[in-house]
Amino acid sequence: MAIYDMLRKDIMIMDMEADTKTAAIDEMIHAMAEKGIVSDTDTFRQAIFEREAQTSTGLGDGIAMPHAKTDAVSEPAVLFAKSKNGLDYESLDGKPAYLFFMIAVPDGADDTHLETLAALSRKLIDQDIIARLMDAGTPDEVQAIFKQEEPESGEADTDAADTAQAENRPFVVAVTACPTGIAHTYMAEDSLKKQASEMGVDIRVETNGSDGAANVLTQSEIDQASGVIIAADKNVAMNRFDQKPVLERPVSAGINNAEELISKAVSQDVPIFHKDESAETSSEDETATSFWRSIYKDLMNGVSHMLPFVVGGGILMAISFLIEGVASDDSELFKFFNTVGNNAFDFLIPILAGYIAMSIADRPGLMPGLVGGVMAVDSNAGFLGGLVAGFLAGYIMLLVKRWFRDLPKSLDGLKSVLIYPVIGLLLTGLLMYVAIDPVFSTINTGMISFLEGLGTGNAVILGALLGGMMALDMGGPFNKAAYTFSIGIFTDTGDGSLMAAVMVGGMIPPIAIALATTFFKAKFTEEERQSGLTNYVMGLSFITEGAIPFAAADPLRVIGSSVIGAVIGGGLTQLWHSSIPAPHGGIFVIPLADHAILFLLALVIGSVIAALILGLWKKPVQT
Repeated sequence: MAIYDMLRKDIMIMDMEADTKTAAIDEMIHAMAEKGIVSDTDTFRQAIFEREAQTSTGLGDGIAMPHAKTDAVSEPAVLFAKSKNGLDYESLDGKPAYLFFMIAVPDGADDTHLETLAALSRKLIDQDIIARLMDAGTPDEVQAIFKQEEPESGEADTDAADTAQAENRPFVVAVTACPTGIAHTYMAEDSLKKQASEMGVDIRVETNGSDGAANVLTQSEIDQASGVIIAADKNVAMNRFDQKPVLERPVSAGINNAEELISKAVSQDVPIFHKDESAETSSEDETATSFWRSIYKDLMNGVSHMLPFVVGGGILMAISFLIEGVASDDSELFKFFNTVGNNAFDFLIPILAGYIAMSIADRPGLMPGLVGGVMAVDSNAGFLGGLVAGFLAGYIMLLVKRWFRDLPKSLDGLKSVLIYPVIGLLLTGLLMYVAIDPVFSTINTGMISFLEGLGTGNAVILGALLGGMMALDMGGPFNKAAYTFSIGIFTDTGDGSLMAAVMVGGMIPPIAIALATTFFKAKFTEEERQSGLTNYVMGLSFITEGAIPFAAADPLRVIGSSVIGAVIGGGLTQLWHSSIPAPHGGIFVIPLADHAILFLLALVIGSVIAALILGLWKKPVQT
C-alpha cells in the first residue's frame, strides 16, 4: 500500500479552526468519526491522550503526529490537517505546530499498513517535504507530494560493522522505540541514519515498532560498536549491551538531537552499562504481564460491543418506566419502549460472550461465543456465565484451529464453513451445558442474594468503592471493572442502585476539574481554563475521559482529589437509596432516578469537595 492511499483526501482539514491542542485533537477525531474510521470516539480519544501523556507528539519544526492503535479504529488511516496561524501543541521545541498527521491504526493492522506508516514517518524528516506541505492549498496537492514516494522497506545495511571496520570509520548501534511503535520509532531511526551519514559514521538501527523488532542487532555488531544509543520511551532488551558505553535518551532526542547522540556514542562519552542479573528471569514476568494484558483486551472488546445495547436498551427501558408512572403499564407507549428496550437487553450477554471469543479466535470464535452467551442467559448463569462463555469459546476455537492446521490445502475451504462451526459449537455447548452453566448459575444466584441482603452500611461501602474505582483511572481497567460489574447486577436484577454509584463516580472528575478551573483560575493556564469549560458538558454527560488530559499533566493531585470526591459521592448514593434505571446518560437520565434530588445532591457534594481539594492543593501557575 502506498502512503497516499492511507493519507485520505476526504478527511483532510486544510484550514483548522482549533486554536488549542485539545480542540485540535477533537477536531481531527470528529473528522475521522464522520467517515467511519473511528467507531468509538471516546475510546480513541482516551488512547490519543494516553499517548500524549507519555511524551508530546508535537515533534518540533511545526509538526505534530498524534496517533493511537486501538480496537476503536475500523480501518487504518492518516488524517492531514493544517493550521494557518499555528497553535501551541506543547511541542518538544516549544514552538507552534502548523502541520498535523493524526494516525489511526486498528489493533489487528497487518504488516503492510504498519510499513506504510513507518515510511510516512521517515518522510517527515525531509525538510523539502515539510516546506511543500506548508505551501499546499488543497487535498490533491498534499496527496501529490507523496504520490511518487514508495514505502521504504526499512531494511538496514547488515554489513555496516564490517564495512566500517574495513574503511576505518566509526561505527555505532542504536535502538529506537516509542510506546505505540507507529511514528516516532521510525522518525528517530531515519534521523539517526541521515545524521550519521553526514558525519561519516556507520550506524545500525534496530526499531521496536508495533509489529515487533526489526533489523535486530547481532551480538557481533554490538561487540564492534564504539557505543550504543537507546532512543526509546519504553523498555527494550538491555542485557545484551553489558559492558558497552550506552546512552539512554527519549525517542524524541533521536529525532531532534541526533548529532549530539552520535557524537557522544562515538567518543564513548557515556556511562558503561552493567548487566542486570535479575533481568535474566524477567521473561516469565513479561509473559504473565502480556497474558493479562491480552485478557483485558479481549474483555474490553466484548464490553465495547455490548455497550450500545446497554445504553440504547437501558435508556429506552428507563423512559418506559417514566411513562408508566405518568400513564400505566397498559399504555401502548409504555409497551413499545419497554419491549424495544428489553429486546436490546436480551442481546447483552450473548454479544459480550461472542465478541470476547472473536477477539481471541477471530471470526470463527463469534458464533460459539454468541451461543454460549445465550446458554448462560437461559440457565441463569448471568453476566459471569457469559464472561466465562466468551473466553471458553475463544480458547476452544484456538485449539480447534491448531488441530486442523495441517489439513491439505484442498480442504481449506471446509474449515470456516463446516469444521470450525460444528466442532467449535459442539465443544463449547457441551462444556457450558455440563459444567459452566450449573456452577455459575449457583454463583450468580448466591451473589444476587448477598447483594440484596446488604445492610445500609455495607451498601455505602460498596457504593464508595465503585465510585472511587470509576475515578481512579478514568476509563482504564478499574473504571471498566466497576462499570461492568454494575451493569451485570443491573442486567440480572433490574436494580439500578449500583448504577447510581458508578454514574456519580464517573461524573465527578470532569465536573470537579471544570469547577476548579473556574474558581481557582490562578492555578491553571489559559488553555487549561478553556479546556475546563468543556468538562462541564462532558461531566454532566457521564464522559469521565474529559479529565484525562488534566490527570496526565498532574496525576497525583487530579486523580487524588477526584477519587476522594467520587468515593464520597458513590457512598452517598447508597446512603440515600438513589437508583438510576439506565446505564448511561448522565444528567439526561437523572429525572428517571429514584430520589433524583438526593442523587444530584450526592453529585454536587462529591464534585465540590474534589474541586476544593484540587484547587487548594495545586500550585499557582508560574508566569
